[in-house]
Amino acid sequence: MKLAGLKSVDGAHEESIWAAAWAPAADHRPTAVLLTGALDETVRAWLPDDLAALGSPARGHALGVVSLAAHPAGALAAAVSLDSFIRVFDVDTGASVATLEAPPSEVWGVQFHPKGNALAAAGGGSGSVKLWDTERWQPITSLTVPRPEGARPDRTGSGKFVLSVAWSPDGKLLACGSMDGSIAIYDTVRMKFLHHLEGHHMPVRSMVFSPVDPHVLFTACDDCHIHIYDTKEKSLIGAMSGHASWVLSIDVSPDGLAVATGSSDRTVRLWDINMRTSVQTMSNHSDQVWAVAFRPPGGAGIRAGRLASASEDKSISLYDYS
Repeated sequence: MKLAGLKSVDGAHEESIWAAAWAPAADHRPTAVLLTGALDETVRAWLPDDLAALGSPARGHALGVVSLAAHPAGALAAAVSLDSFIRVFDVDTGASVATLEAPPSEVWGVQFHPKGNALAAAGGGSGSVKLWDTERWQPITSLTVPRPEGARPDRTGSGKFVLSVAWSPDGKLLACGSMDGSIAIYDTVRMKFLHHLEGHHMPVRSMVFSPVDPHVLFTACDDCHIHIYDTKEKSLIGAMSGHASWVLSIDVSPDGLAVATGSSDRTVRLWDINMRTSVQTMSNHSDQVWAVAFRPPGGAGIRAGRLASASEDKSISLYDYS
C-alpha cells in the first residue's frame, strides 16, 4: 500500500479548513465529490481527480464549519457549525434542506447511519449523542453518555464533553468519543448503552469502524496514539504510534487494510493495519491536518483509490492510494 501525491490546492478556503468528507456517486452524478468545510462559514465541493471547484461555496452558517458528513446515497450532506446548528444541504446545489438545532450545547462530530435513515451528532457539553430521522428531520432520541466509574470530571465540570461519533457498518453499534478519552458504545437496535472502551486519557476527536469487521473500531486521540478496539469483547487489540503531536483525524481505506491519520504535527500518515505500523508519511501541509478522508468505492471511471486531507493552512491535498 502506498500514497502518491496528485494535487494540492492552496487557499482552498479563506480561513482554516476543519472538515472534509466524500459525497458518494449518486444516480444523477457518476462520480464522488469532495466536500470541505472551513472557519470561513462555507462548504465547498471539488471534483475527485483534479480538485477543480464545483459551483459556488455553500453558505448558511453564522460561524465556522467544524464537521461534515455525507449521506450514503450521495445527494445530501450535513455540516456542523460553531453556531450550534446542523445544516443539511443538497450536495450539487448547496441549497438548504433542513436546519437542526441541538440545545443546550454546541454540536461536534456528525455521521449518517450506513442505510441513511438516521443522523447522529456528538452533543458537546450536553454529554449526549443526538439522533434525527432523515425523512422528516425530526429528533429520534438523545443518548446520555455516562461517565466511567472513578473518572475525573472533564471540562464540562460534572458530565461529559462529547466530540466524535461513528456507526458500525451494519448500523447496529454507535460509538462516541469524549474529551476525557473515554469511548461509549451503544446498541442502536435497543437504543441502549453497552459499555465503555478504555485506554485513552485525552480527547478522542475522530473514530471509524472497519468496513470489513463491524466490531473493530479505530480511534484517534490527542495522546498521539491510534487505538484498535474489539467493541464486542470490550478489548484493546492494537495500538499504533508515530505522530509527534495530537492525532486529529482518522479514516479507514475501503478495503479495510489501512488507516490514514492527520495530526497537529502537520503530517498525514498511512498505517498498515495488519503490521500495526506506519508505512508512509506525507508532509504536504504547513499546519495541523484536521481531516483525512478516503473516497468511497463506486462510480463511473474509477481507476484508483483516493485520499484527501485538509489543513489549518487553508489547503487541501489529494493522493492516489494503491
